Amino acid sequence: MGVSCGKGGRTVRQDDALLEVRNLTISFGGVVALNKISLEIYEQEILGLIGPNGAGKTTLFNCLSRLYRQSSGDILVRGETITPLGPEDMAARGIGRTFQNIALFETMTVYENVLTGAQFAMNGGLMADIFGGAKTRQERAETRDRIMHLLSLLDLADIADHTIADQNFAVRKRIEFARALAAEPSLLMLDEPAGGLNREEVTHLEDLIRQVRDEFKVAVLLVEHHLNLVMKVSDRVVAMDFGEKIADGLPQEVRAHPQVLRAYLGEEAA
Repeated sequence: MGVSCGKGGRTVRQDDALLEVRNLTISFGGVVALNKISLEIYEQEILGLIGPNGAGKTTLFNCLSRLYRQSSGDILVRGETITPLGPEDMAARGIGRTFQNIALFETMTVYENVLTGAQFAMNGGLMADIFGGAKTRQERAETRDRIMHLLSLLDLADIADHTIADQNFAVRKRIEFARALAAEPSLLMLDEPAGGLNREEVTHLEDLIRQVRDEFKVAVLLVEHHLNLVMKVSDRVVAMDFGEKIADGLPQEVRAHPQVLRAYLGEEAA
C-alpha cells in the first residue's frame, strides 16, 4: 500500500499492519472509556500515543495487552484476532510491555529478573532451562549471551549479579525494559517510560528507544505524557481525548492539529 516518511525522513512501510485495532469500544459502569478507536502499528515503527489525563491511553494499552476486555471491536496481530486471548498469551504472539508501576522480583538479581522475560523465547521455558539436556544447555548459553548483550545495551551489565532491592527507580525502569526485550517481541509497548526520570535520563531514553528499534527490529508503541520525548522519537503520533482518536499523523502535524491544541490548551488555543 505504499510508504510514508516518518521522523527524520525515515521510511515507514504502509503495507500489512503488525497490529490493527478496529472500532474498539469499552465502557465501565456505563461510562464510555474508548469509543470506536481504530489504529494501526507497522513493522519497526515507533508510534507515539498522547492525550491529556483521562483521554483513554492507559485503557487502550490495557485492552491491547488483554488486561481489559473490550465491549466491541477487534484487535488483530498480523491479521489474526487476539480478542479471545488473555494477557498470558501476548508474549507468544510477539507483544511485550512495560508498566507504570514497576513489578520486579526484589530478592532476585538483575540478571535473574531479565531471565524471567526470556522464558517466553525459550523452548520449554524456565523449567526446561533448569532440567533440560544438552540442547537446552546450548540454548541456555545462547540465552545468557543475549541477556548480557541486553544488559550491556541498557548499561546494566556491571550490576547483573546485584539484587533488585539495591536499585533506584531509574535503574529499575531500565531493568523492566530489558526484561520486556528478553522475550524477543515484535511489538514493544512502553507505558510512561519517562515517568520519574530527570532530563538527562529522558535524553538517554530517547536514544535508547531508537537504538532498540533499529537493533532488534521491533515496533514500539509509546504511551507518554512527556510530549517532547514523543515528538522527537516517534515516526507517527496518535492523539486521543475523551476516549476518541482526534489526530493521527507525523509528529509535526499532530502537534499543530487544532483538536490536539484544544485538548491540551483549551478552546482559545484552537
